[in-house]
Amino acid sequence: MTRTVLVVGVGARRGVTADEVLELVLEALRAAGSAASDVVELATLDTRADEPGITGAAARLGVPVRAFPAAVLAAVRVPNPSGAPRDAVGTPSVAEAAALVGADELLVPKRKSASATCAVARRLLSVGTPASTNGAEPFTMAAMLPPTKHIDSAGPDLRHHGDAEVRGLDLTDLAVNVRTGTPPDWLRERIAASLGSLAAYPDGRPARAAVAARHGLPEERVLLTAGAAEAFVLIARALPARRPVVVHPQFTEPEAALRAAGHEVGRVVLRPEDGFRLDPSAVPEDADLVVVGNPTNPTSVLHPAGVLEQLARPGRTLVVDEAFMDAVPGEREALCDREDVPGLVVLRSLTKTWGLAGLRIGYVLADPATLALLQEAQPLWPVSSPALAAAEACMEPRALVEAADAADRVVVDRAHLLAGLAEFSEVQVVEPAAGPFVLLRVDRADEVRERLRSRGFAARRGDTFPGLGSEWLRLAVRDRVTTNRFLQALDLALQGLPRRAAG
Repeated sequence: MTRTVLVVGVGARRGVTADEVLELVLEALRAAGSAASDVVELATLDTRADEPGITGAAARLGVPVRAFPAAVLAAVRVPNPSGAPRDAVGTPSVAEAAALVGADELLVPKRKSASATCAVARRLLSVGTPASTNGAEPFTMAAMLPPTKHIDSAGPDLRHHGDAEVRGLDLTDLAVNVRTGTPPDWLRERIAASLGSLAAYPDGRPARAAVAARHGLPEERVLLTAGAAEAFVLIARALPARRPVVVHPQFTEPEAALRAAGHEVGRVVLRPEDGFRLDPSAVPEDADLVVVGNPTNPTSVLHPAGVLEQLARPGRTLVVDEAFMDAVPGEREALCDREDVPGLVVLRSLTKTWGLAGLRIGYVLADPATLALLQEAQPLWPVSSPALAAAEACMEPRALVEAADAADRVVVDRAHLLAGLAEFSEVQVVEPAAGPFVLLRVDRADEVRERLRSRGFAARRGDTFPGLGSEWLRLAVRDRVTTNRFLQALDLALQGLPRRAAG
């Protein structure tokens, strides 16, 4: 038995928008009498594989970008040659050649828009044969990206983080989700007091006991790490995973760590039209490691605990990143204290609420057997004495009260920000937002972001998150005074920008 899948070849000029590419692709699919769910990849020239317009369109279709060198495309005979691309890159049609690599038939010949071309080819596969021609078996779901091993140099930059937006610059920071005015003085004093013991090797037992007591768990269910980032690396290297899946858009470090460890990573890409809400049935049954954030960075969506529980099953590791859960009043929907969910691994960070990004401290909560595997992959003394002192201090009752007060302030300050953003017809915000940040969609967001920088504000670009494109920005929630100044700057940044038609 055979099945038919579609490959869309795309050629584009620099600066093409995701909207233009997507509109052209959908037009070509309509001409083929096919649906977007039949597409398994966008194929293009390797020098265009990182073009935001192409990667953004691919993300919105839920498929990967596959890149080919010019020499490969030049060897493919195309039915509709053109002189300009032949002179530029050696192939008379990037779109048709890219679509035809490994395909059986060209269904839709080259179509053009102002800055892009596309063509659609059919590929016949035996049932059970991978849709990708590189020998890697993808998950056969419309919402899934096939394994990313063959596009390591393409797609969003998974190693881009918000600190790059502000490093070395005198800007009001809305790009990094660390609470301002932190660490508080009492925490600084505790950290400073630990410096007298630097000659001794770190002893993590008191901090581990404090974390366990804070969550009402036995100590053997706690592993201290040098931030949540180390935990992702340990999970990628130490836990067996044949079919790892990451739910996107979310913090990109989990996928980056898995890929660096040699895994082929599947993606479940949540859609803006669904409010980036997770349907557990979107995760393939054979996925044996699933990673999801809650509340999710960058969407600020808080998934119900009951929804996440539906992802758990024997033989599967369910990794829930709760790095921002302490910014949610009452930590509703938290799973960190649960011992009855099979395969559950919860990650926590002290970076955001307590301003400890430079100290690197976090922890993992899981069953002892899983933590034993992770600990074996850790170096000796992975957490420094000052970080251990900070962890112990942040588990004390007064710290928990301060964190709860800070979470309540986030609610008030976020509501003020959302009310201000609602005044701009150009801005679409993902709501309801539950984290100390909001995600918004705005036409020509890259230009808006640069205009905001010129007015002293750094916003986090969205196009480095799989599932988002260049029209997205993430904003950290700040106090009312800072937000009012930002809203004035945004008003100026939006002035004079031409509106692009929807779709």
